[in-house]
Amino acid sequence: MIRNNYFQPAMRELMAHSVAVWESDPEGFSYHPVGYLQISHEAMRDDVASIHEQQRAIGYESTFVEGAGASRTYMRAIFDDWQAGGITSVLHEHRGGYANNMASLDGLRARVEAEDVRLVFGVRNEGFARDASGAVTAVITDRGDIRCEQVVVATGPWVRRQWAMLDLPDATAVRDAGGRLHQVPTWTYWALQEGTLKVDPGFLVDNRGNMPPVVHVDTDEPLFDDEGPVAEGPWGIYYKPDFHFGGVQGGTMPRRVARPECEVAIDPYGPKSADFVVGEDFHRAWTAALAFCQKRFEGRNHLIGREPSGGIGSFSPDSFPVFDTFADNVYFIADSNHGYKMIGVGALVAKELTGRPQELLEPFRYSRYAEGRLHPVSNSPFPWS
Repeated sequence: MIRNNYFQPAMRELMAHSVAVWESDPEGFSYHPVGYLQISHEAMRDDVASIHEQQRAIGYESTFVEGAGASRTYMRAIFDDWQAGGITSVLHEHRGGYANNMASLDGLRARVEAEDVRLVFGVRNEGFARDASGAVTAVITDRGDIRCEQVVVATGPWVRRQWAMLDLPDATAVRDAGGRLHQVPTWTYWALQEGTLKVDPGFLVDNRGNMPPVVHVDTDEPLFDDEGPVAEGPWGIYYKPDFHFGGVQGGTMPRRVARPECEVAIDPYGPKSADFVVGEDFHRAWTAALAFCQKRFEGRNHLIGREPSGGIGSFSPDSFPVFDTFADNVYFIADSNHGYKMIGVGALVAKELTGRPQELLEPFRYSRYAEGRLHPVSNSPFPWS
């Protein structure tokens, strides 16, 4: 999903830059600019109002609706069967939407190859050769050593592998608002819970018969299904019709997983992470949440797909990205599970590596933890918001 729905000003500005990149070639990136709905309960109202005001300040178009009655009226103008309770605000981002992951990667690959760049697949990084100062002189792989002047590590959930190879700290000192330092794990893992309801994607159209915005709901209402209680609030859900997945696709809040279990799961030569991410507990919660939101989903829980879905996210100490240089010449793009929507970050990093510091990346230096320059924390139940 492509959104600017962030309580943190630095994230909003960075995402606005990336949304513009998605918009530059929707067909090439398999991008669907349908918009994004953040539908929230009372504890989040002030946070979401702040997001709207700051989106306005940077020229990012959105509509903000306040109050339970006004929110229900706004949503029923989009979906006449809208019935979610406990909602007191709606932020409708008119930009953003979603993209199909493999198709957009094919589009990126075509662009790279058009620049006469050679891509090599199936290579395993085995370590780094370093000089006396600690700088990397070669990347060691199972296909041989690659000598280099500069390394960029952008390995998503596998980032800790390269981090450990460079003897970087497994724990990070984080300074709190009172000036005290706390040692916290540098990388933690969350299982991303996602799935697909196997209906025709046209089952979820708006009142005009068009593809609707991506729907994201956060509420503190208790959740039930025909069998009884499912979840206490607050909880969250997101969903959208998607022809690539062949149904209505989306997810719920992630769950934190223990490192030993996760490190086996994210080994590219071991079990797939999705094999243990979703199960009947997710299937039940997600289908109940769909029915909580819209009447058309009632009685459809048996249509949930059973194929592996979801994945693993590797999160930094504050769950936001780290863009910085380590070991003299190794630049880490540690996305903290925000990576896919940040399509514009590569160009910004390239500018930094050619001597042009980028203001958009400055709030994401690793030094922010020890210095206490942390991003503000919202009331969202999702760790990445």
